[in-house]
Amino acid sequence: MSHQVTLTQFIIEQQRGLPDASGTFTLLLNNIVTACKQISHRVNCGALIGVLGSAESENVQGEVQKKLDIITNDIMVKALDWSGSLGGMASEEINDPIKIPKQYPKGKYLVLFDPLDGSSNIDINLTVGTIFSILRCREGVEPETEDFLRKGTEQVCAGFVLYGPSTMLVLTTGNGVNAFTLDQDIGEFILTHCNMKIPEDSSEFAINMSNQRFWEPPVKRYIDECVAGVDGPRGKDFNMRWVASLVAEVYRILTRGGVFLYPHDLRDPSKPGKLRLMYEANPMAFIIEQAGGMCSTGRERILDLKPSSIHQRVPLILGSKTEVERIIGYHQQD
Repeated sequence: MSHQVTLTQFIIEQQRGLPDASGTFTLLLNNIVTACKQISHRVNCGALIGVLGSAESENVQGEVQKKLDIITNDIMVKALDWSGSLGGMASEEINDPIKIPKQYPKGKYLVLFDPLDGSSNIDINLTVGTIFSILRCREGVEPETEDFLRKGTEQVCAGFVLYGPSTMLVLTTGNGVNAFTLDQDIGEFILTHCNMKIPEDSSEFAINMSNQRFWEPPVKRYIDECVAGVDGPRGKDFNMRWVASLVAEVYRILTRGGVFLYPHDLRDPSKPGKLRLMYEANPMAFIIEQAGGMCSTGRERILDLKPSSIHQRVPLILGSKTEVERIIGYHQQD
């Protein structure tokens, strides 16, 4: 049997190439991974341990929370607040930045996370996940909200964990994208997908068609051309996919190509988009670009956006470079 590379070994070997590395980042990443292993266990057990269903409460977004939304948020916070690696955290489920308890030292990183992406799928046993983004922080200080509001280009690491038929971690530190599969027998993530690259040619798109009546003309034009298939201007048939789980959509694009759209629509002018910039769009954009794809609002590169709030929403279009470029071109012509 060939030697299997664990996530810990992979990170330490990368760290050896950085003479100033202190090991703090490795500790932080290990703590995130520990939290995700706990979440994976809760998701896998489901109804057996009574964690399915609604919590009959709302998060800061006004969205109805599932029991697992609350449980997974608590798991992430408790796994990270003690380590001394962090100056602070921000979560989809909490309005303000989460402070590190006074008894613990402040570290040089910030973590932003969506503890359970796609939680509307949890009760029907479809794929959900955890998304995270890591930024640098002024060491030893109590970070202000402004410390979190950094462009996506300033991320030092981004990743997501997929809780599906197998539990997988997809990770980038700015040197390509690698994926690790959790070996449940030994409790370790094992490197299984090296240097992932998004296929350039594709014939799949993912979008919520129920919002079609609200789309702007460039998006409607693109989808109409895909739906027209071999008889349309694209001259080939496309398949539509929609899982309502960003982690599942992005993983499919990483392995098979295609494009995912949750675009700006005209339904509510006060909401420029559905997905959150800081802990959904930014980490996914970092991963997608590192794998050779593109990520845009349709008008601007996601990673270049200057955030105005931790829970800011944006349109999101990502995937194979040629397809995203086409959609951007349609927006420019509009």
